[in-house]
Amino acid sequence: MPSIPSNKPYRVGRSRTGLGLFATKPIKKGTKIIRYFGPLLDSKKKEEDAIENKYLFELNDRWTIDGSVRKNIARYINHSCRPNAESDVKPRKRKVFIRAIKNIEPGEEINYDYGTDYFKAYLKPIGCKCAACEKKRKKKRAEARAEKARLKAKAERKALKKAEELAKAEAKKEKLKAKAEQKSKKKFNGHALNGKSLNGTSLNGSSRVRASGKKSAARKQPVSAPAPALQA
Repeated sequence: MPSIPSNKPYRVGRSRTGLGLFATKPIKKGTKIIRYFGPLLDSKKKEEDAIENKYLFELNDRWTIDGSVRKNIARYINHSCRPNAESDVKPRKRKVFIRAIKNIEPGEEINYDYGTDYFKAYLKPIGCKCAACEKKRKKKRAEARAEKARLKAKAERKALKKAEELAKAEAKKEKLKAKAEQKSKKKFNGHALNGKSLNGTSLNGSSRVRASGKKSAARKQPVSAPAPALQA
């Protein structure tokens, strides 16, 4: 790591994305924190226009700062979609300063927005890892877990309701079956068979006496023939 004078309000330290720049003293809003510097590249020169790295800072259509040199401590400042600092570009002076746009407390990481072009070229393909984006991802993951739990609970309630309905239908079926059996048994116990009773009592309350399956009417006695008259 590069050496930083102790009177500077920042230090290089470990960040979630690698190295970052952290405040060591309170930094008030509007304070110029550090200058972003390096060799100036002229886009009109092919050899300079062909240089590519992640630390190029474009001043205007012609001039670009190559901030890849190790002495440029400002290159350790990471991107944030919700930064506490910003780049203060002065094209005529060909200088860039990083200025606080919020009060920054000791231990807080200093960051600024790298801009749309840099974001699309380097950050979007791998996913921005700034605190704001990480917070959004965390929120989305929490919402996804909550939605998954909600759908699971809904499915369980639906399955339980279906099971209860099936149980009720089965109970109703069993009840009807038991009722039918009870009715059939009651008919049998009442000796009802083809509209006649087994104990001699008909369904309309009248009764007949039967014996051995024969009719109960009395037999007629045979009439004896008259005796023949005696002849004289």
